[in-house]
Amino acid sequence: MRSKSRSAALAVLCAGVLTFAACGSDDSSEGSGGTTTITWWHNSNNEPGMGYYEQVAKDYEADHPGVKIEISAMAHEDMVDKLDAAFQSGDIPDIYMERGGGELADHVDAGMVRDISDDASEEIDKIGGSVGGWQIDGKTYALPFSLGVVGVWYNADLFDQAGITAPPTTMDEWYDDIAKLKDAGITPISVGAGDKWPAAHYWYYTALRSCPEDVLQDAVTSLDFSDPCFVKAGEVVEDLLATDPFNKGFLTTKAQEGATSASGLLATGKVAMEMQGHWEPGVMQGLTDDGKGLGDKTGWFPFPAVEDGQGNPADALGGGDAWAVSEDAPDEAVDFVKYLLSDEVQEGFASNDMGLPTNPAANGSVSDPALAGVLKARDDAPYVQLYFDTAFGASVGGAMNDEIALLFAGDASPQDVVDATQQAADAEQ
Repeated sequence: MRSKSRSAALAVLCAGVLTFAACGSDDSSEGSGGTTTITWWHNSNNEPGMGYYEQVAKDYEADHPGVKIEISAMAHEDMVDKLDAAFQSGDIPDIYMERGGGELADHVDAGMVRDISDDASEEIDKIGGSVGGWQIDGKTYALPFSLGVVGVWYNADLFDQAGITAPPTTMDEWYDDIAKLKDAGITPISVGAGDKWPAAHYWYYTALRSCPEDVLQDAVTSLDFSDPCFVKAGEVVEDLLATDPFNKGFLTTKAQEGATSASGLLATGKVAMEMQGHWEPGVMQGLTDDGKGLGDKTGWFPFPAVEDGQGNPADALGGGDAWAVSEDAPDEAVDFVKYLLSDEVQEGFASNDMGLPTNPAANGSVSDPALAGVLKARDDAPYVQLYFDTAFGASVGGAMNDEIALLFAGDASPQDVVDATQQAADAEQ
């Protein structure tokens, strides 16, 4: 049976606010000179994010003599793999990124994450309801620093070249735009299906558009996927695939690593669109020689409505990232996490287009117009579904993502996706 804490961690982002909400590393030690070293893993491995976080650490060290921040910046996929291995071995960094949902619940059940409810009470009050996705049984285990929603980023110049005057609002309109782009000799969409989760996001969104909100909320806790809307989600994905919209070799394309990744193809003008999260402008900046990404050519629109879908077209798929502290980390690690949620650091995070801040004081620092639009979509959404793989946890979410990847490859049917997910869910309970 699933534990009480695991079930309590599974929730959603409603009305624009999140309500879905390591055993210490051997590198954390107090040296002979009284220096405390804190290990910190994050995924801002491109500029400006990587340099910004390096400066944040230096500023903190300058104000806290005797504390050394040891940073490991890595690509997102590498970080996820290394964190999985770290949790298996018990050798966890002092500060790391938690995504909430079933993943956090598993880590809490294993006794690997520190309860920071009392130590960070001021920061928790400031963040407000957004912290809910990282609370279990009334205790807070991480502080979210970025919350956003997934949508479609596009190159406005390429849209103009293809004669597209406004972003699509329905799937049929999107199919028409895909045809216009192809007629103009432009590859419509890039997807990093080699990393699976970017492809899975398409199924997540078609499920969100196809299924009523109550069905999705029930599935998160009951793990029951018998409603026909889940099969319909796969059928809509098949319809999209039939338009042949993606870049050549999309099944092995990486998500965000290098100029040939899905994000790199969009950033360098090789494709017109990519569906990605709120972090995309910051990622693209690190993948172009001028450090600007698409710059003023950047556009964004929400995932289109599905014909006869039972979901609200204003609903969104999203989630966030939070800083967690391993159970045996030094107290200084908690203090540094609190600093990362300060007005100053969150304002810099926002102004560098690294994501959408959770500290309300930093909202005005979101400088990119497209990101400002995403921030509004986040706050206006009546319901935001947490990424399914995060909500369901590694076993169920992994099985789902694997089968969706096969669907993209033409080796699985919409029913196969549901069956594989249900089989994994039944084994989990």
